[in-house]
Amino acid sequence: MKKAKLIVISGPSGVGKGTIIKNLLKSEKHKLAISMTTRPIREGEKHGVHYYFVTKNEFIENIKNNNFIEYAEVYKGIYYGTLKSEVERTLKNNINVILEIDIEGALNIKKIYKDAILIFIEPPSIEELEKRLRERKTEQEDKIIERINKAHYELKMKDKYDYIVINDNVEKATKEIENIIENETKEKVK
Repeated sequence: MKKAKLIVISGPSGVGKGTIIKNLLKSEKHKLAISMTTRPIREGEKHGVHYYFVTKNEFIENIKNNNFIEYAEVYKGIYYGTLKSEVERTLKNNINVILEIDIEGALNIKKIYKDAILIFIEPPSIEELEKRLRERKTEQEDKIIERINKAHYELKMKDKYDYIVINDNVEKATKEIENIIENETKEKVK
């Protein structure tokens, strides 16, 4: 029998994490742990499906109640956190839990869940990443620059991950991650 794992997927904004995760979730072997955030809801997103969208005060209340396995202020005034209850419930049902979180959160997760699988999604280049951010037309120019600057830092941290997958083709990157998960969840023969 395979043992469900916690799979953490990180990478710069615009690298294609959301698309890859959507592809992974087509399998009933995986479930996304829905994060809580204070960022504004984007067009097409739904509360309780994409994120739990809350006020800063509600988020702080969850911190005080120790409801997160990790949380961080990712951008000025914008918080993201992973609820303990989301992760534990899914793992108990022997379903892999996928988390889409930033580097700080991923490294904190690894301290708590030693067998978590950390996967970093890397863009083919910074230029391609900037092009993707601009094409999605969800942020103002100052936010795009902020995200590109943060991407430089994130790329320096990629070696702290168990696996690095370059997303130059979303189907290929998804398949590579599926293979990683398959190999990692196989029962080890002693």
